[in-house]
This record gives sequence, C-alpha cells and structure tokens, in this order.
Amino acid sequence: MGIKVIITGATGLVGEGVLLECLSHPDVTAVLSVSRKPSGRQHPKLKECIVADFTQLDGVAAQFAGYDACFYCAGISSRGMKEADYHHITYDLTLHFAQQLLALNPELTFCFISGSHTDSTGKGKIMWARVKGQTELALMKLPFKKEYNFRPGFMKPSPGQQNIKGYYKVISWMFPFLRAVFPGQAITLKEVGQAMINSVLYGSDKQTLEVKDIASLAKVSS
Repeated sequence: MGIKVIITGATGLVGEGVLLECLSHPDVTAVLSVSRKPSGRQHPKLKECIVADFTQLDGVAAQFAGYDACFYCAGISSRGMKEADYHHITYDLTLHFAQQLLALNPELTFCFISGSHTDSTGKGKIMWARVKGQTELALMKLPFKKEYNFRPGFMKPSPGQQNIKGYYKVISWMFPFLRAVFPGQAITLKEVGQAMINSVLYGSDKQTLEVKDIASLAKVSS
C-alpha cells in the first residue's frame, strides 16, 4: 500500500537527508514538507506547506490529514541560546505540532530527531540535553500509534544535499575515521532516513534509538 509521510525541517541538514531518502524509497508514496521556507526541490511525490510560525497552524492544519507518519527533523543548535528560547523551539513547537497531527491522524507514527547523549530524565545539568529529554518524555506520553526518538551522533550528509554547513563537510571527509574509531557515534543520513521509514513499515522494539539501533533498523527489510 505504501506510506504517506510528513517531514518538518526539510531545509536543514537532517530533514533534507531524510527527505531525499523518502523521495527515493519505493514504499513512500507521498511526502508533505512542512517548513518555514521552500525546499527548492521538485518531485512527483512532494508537496510543500510553508508555515512562517509553527504556533499558528489553524489555517493549514487540514493539509496534515491522511498521513501515516511524521518525521520531525526541525530544530536548532542550542549554541548561544537562553534556555527559555531553546525550550520554546525544541519543546513547545514540537509538542504543539505533534498534538495537531494527532488530532487529525490518530494512527500516526511520530519520529522525533533528538540527539546523542540526550538526558532521558529531563533533569540533568546540560541545558540542551535536558530540554531534548523533556521533549522525548512528553512525546512518549501522547497516544500515537507509535512514537520513536532518534538519537543520531556524527552524521554524514547524503549525495545531492545542498544544506551542508562547513562543520558537516568536515564530518563527511572524516567519516570513515569517525566510524572506525567511534562506531557508536557515527551514522549516515541515508541510514537515519531508512531507519525512520522502517520504523513505520516494520516497527522497532526500542522506542529510543541510539546510533547502533538506528544503523540496525536501517538494514531491516521484508
């Protein structure tokens, strides 16, 4: 039958990598990109919904109905941010979007891009890890069909990606070394995208997936 997927953050590094994997995957039949700006891509599977403010979804929410999964890849670096601002973007906007989707798609699978070393208690000393952990915990309480938290580490961009910052160009160049020395911390964005798709097609026995779990799920096939 195939699956229909919503992706947020498709103009960022992770979202763009996941988008490319979805567009090329035979079991993904439709993709809705929800983002603040156009992706610049055209594809028969792809539709785009441009949202300037993720707190103001009433005018576009009807477009979110009829989907099987959401790959929530929107986010921002915590570098230089106050906790209140980072919490608003990472926690408040994510939960608001998730609740809107759940009201329209009670059988939805929700996949959240978190991060390696996220604090599962939501109470630790490191600000970004604490807020990410709080977001994971809140999402797990929502009655989705399935909810998964993906915690990638060093990520290698996929061929054809355009939104690659200098830091990730270095990671791409160093990836063979990173994967050899830190196998539990290095993953390709192709694997992240494939694992997200497989979490919908086949499910996972783990709700929170670290790098090794993501790599393993990416290899699952029927």
